Amino acid sequence: MRVEGKVVLITGGAHGIGRALAERFHAEGARGIGIADLDGAAATEVASSIGGVGLAADVSSEDGVREAVRAAEVELGPIDLMCSNAGLAYSDAPDWTVATQTNEQWDRAWRVNVMAHVWGVRATLPGMLERGGGYYLHTVSAAGLLNQIGDAVYSTTKHAALGFAEALAITHGGQGIGVSVICPQAVDTKLYAAQDHDGPAKAASADGVLTPADVAGAVIEGLAEERFMILPHPSVAKYFLNKASDYERWLGGMRKFRRSLFPDDLSESDS
Repeated sequence: MRVEGKVVLITGGAHGIGRALAERFHAEGARGIGIADLDGAAATEVASSIGGVGLAADVSSEDGVREAVRAAEVELGPIDLMCSNAGLAYSDAPDWTVATQTNEQWDRAWRVNVMAHVWGVRATLPGMLERGGGYYLHTVSAAGLLNQIGDAVYSTTKHAALGFAEALAITHGGQGIGVSVICPQAVDTKLYAAQDHDGPAKAASADGVLTPADVAGAVIEGLAEERFMILPHPSVAKYFLNKASDYERWLGGMRKFRRSLFPDDLSESDS
């Protein structure tokens, strides 16, 4: 899949990975780019810099996603590439247990990290099927393949986002619908900067921190090959294989890694 001549909508497109995708898609010759973001002013600023359309959108509701899709298609035409990129993270601070986060945090993370992907597909899939094809790019994170130490909500919702993308590819891959997921570790974004750098951010950055432009470059390569799994940090593939081949050993290694981040933790032994 090449973005040249395509109409693209990117949620969470005003900052970080979303903005880098918009700028790279523009450089690759996309015909039209919609930038949807909770920060409407920033979305408009990014859109104006690339000749796109800025949209204020809250993707934590289905109405918000549907309105963003409708507005983008009115201005640009039918969407060829739907990028569900918006996401949020908290952390297990302050007590660093998996029961720390509130019901409200779980609910909002579920809506933004998972249901916004579902709603984006629901709003665009009928048109894509009618036209005979389309493509979805879902920002998932390596946390969806592995886990995010210190953030149970993020880990759980990203696993669910990956499961939905797999279902989408399995169910509609034979109908001209392409699907790719981006699964990086640490990326230098506002989301990363806001995380606790003695906990989740430190764990995610063990293999280095990429720039959003690095991720966008990996996406262009992955889309060209129509790869389902796009791994900007190549080491994630090895970790995923280790997890699949010996789950118990992998869990023990992750517990050991966690204790290196939280030396005062009183968790069980590595074995």
